[in-house]
Amino acid sequence: MEIRAIIRKALELEYRIQRRSLLKDDFIRYVQYEIHLLELIEKWRTRVGYTFKKDEIEDPIIHRIQSVFQRASIKWKDDVQLWLSFIAFCRKWAAKVHLSKIFSSLLAIHSNKPGLWILAAKWELEDCLSSESARQLFLRALRFHPRCPNLYEEYFRMELMHAEKLRKEKQEFEKANMDVGNLEHAEEVLTGELAWIIYKNAISVIKSAKFHVSLLSVAQLFDFAKDLQREIYNDLKALHTDDPLTWDYAARQELVIQSQPGEELPATKQAKANEVGHREERCCAVYEEAVKTVPTEAMWKCYMNFCMERFTKKTGSRLLRKKRLERTMAAFWKAHELKLLPELQYRQLSTLLLHRQLLKESLEVADAGVKLFRKSVEMWQVKLEALILSESHEMAKDFDQAFAYLKPQMCLPLWLTWAQWSEDAGKQEETEGIYKRAIFRLSGADSVPVKEKYLNWAYRSGGYKKARDVFKSLQENRPFSVDFFRKMIQFEKEQESCKMENLREYYERALREFGTNDSDLWMDYIKEELNHPLGRPENCRQLYWRAMKMLQGEAVEQFMAKHALHQAGRL
Repeated sequence: MEIRAIIRKALELEYRIQRRSLLKDDFIRYVQYEIHLLELIEKWRTRVGYTFKKDEIEDPIIHRIQSVFQRASIKWKDDVQLWLSFIAFCRKWAAKVHLSKIFSSLLAIHSNKPGLWILAAKWELEDCLSSESARQLFLRALRFHPRCPNLYEEYFRMELMHAEKLRKEKQEFEKANMDVGNLEHAEEVLTGELAWIIYKNAISVIKSAKFHVSLLSVAQLFDFAKDLQREIYNDLKALHTDDPLTWDYAARQELVIQSQPGEELPATKQAKANEVGHREERCCAVYEEAVKTVPTEAMWKCYMNFCMERFTKKTGSRLLRKKRLERTMAAFWKAHELKLLPELQYRQLSTLLLHRQLLKESLEVADAGVKLFRKSVEMWQVKLEALILSESHEMAKDFDQAFAYLKPQMCLPLWLTWAQWSEDAGKQEETEGIYKRAIFRLSGADSVPVKEKYLNWAYRSGGYKKARDVFKSLQENRPFSVDFFRKMIQFEKEQESCKMENLREYYERALREFGTNDSDLWMDYIKEELNHPLGRPENCRQLYWRAMKMLQGEAVEQFMAKHALHQAGRL
């Protein structure tokens, strides 16, 4: 029975891809079905340990999948994902014979995509162990894309990997006291001479410090290429002196400099902390020179990023923490005086200091940021958070100052922060005044979250009566959200004497606003009439027809489906 079902399904899928009007989805379904079948057979064989007629059963399925893939990729040549799926299948199911042809066809059609050239070259190198074929692919790719950084970087990596592999082979032969004459590897290849040629060609075409650093990062992965690493590093400093990235890289290198031979490694925790502190001082010395040589915002940004990164590093040394804070603050104030820091870094540093409970420093940084970026709501938000945590007694004055500089439509986060602070401080009258002012000052959709929070606060602070008073005061102050009305309905339900007339009032008000698109509101109203002790089930029919008239578009079908499920007892 299972075999018949498999044959029937396969025939059905086969018929679909033989039709006159072909659909890509039919080919994909066919392939997916056959691959799942192949995987099931493999799992069954593994579980049972049965390998009889493996080639007779699996090979035809694999060939059939390849045939379907081939037809689909020819029909829809531009679908790169289809080609990649074909390649992934062939690699997994050991159909490597076809992969060379597939890659050739793919690159002939999509020669404008460097990533595909890299994929093909990696396959030649890693799966076929053919460095020469990989090299030829990279050279062809560079003719199509002579200024592509990724191609040069991967070609450079490939040549270094090839050189390392040959060096290891030679070492193994030498250890075994075997004749290495048959290897016939030129000394230039073993020392990475080909990689050096690629590097020189690359930097003559792509003149970028970022690209230069990426090549250096690749070279640093190979221990035998120390001379090449030094040359790349020296070229980086010579060719890109005015680029902040060069100085940033040079400074950070001071952190990773290894101890010189003969030097004793620090043994105690304090000695290790002192060593880290000395390295960081050397980094900062390079940065100090950098900001004098390249006094730009980008350079100061690199310096500050480094200081903040080190400040966030965990350490058990109180002295090291103190030094890191001093260095960070000293660098910040220098940059602030020159007005060469972006707003983001003021916010990041203030927030970082705030998390470290350094309230005074955090407030100083935020205050400096606000003076430079008065029209930034995010900057004011950071300052006000610092003020709240430092328990300032002039919060109202600071909030009013923020509102004076900012446009009303930008101030929603500040109003919510102020109201939350006032509520946490237990100032009921002041909190209500803040909510009323916010609703008056904010317009349109910005006022909606404030109304919801105002209603919630009223219920928490004054109970149902207070919440109902707030609801009545706002019921004509549009716009609203559905949640505004649902909250009031929920508050009513939480009362011991839940009044049905009040629920009807809230539902009717909600439907007046959202009755044209919210099918759930209508269904909840109908359920309320059915389930409430004082409900009127006879009203449900009228509610149903009202809903059918008011709802629009897809909401009508959704309502009908939900109503039918409810009547059938499934909702």
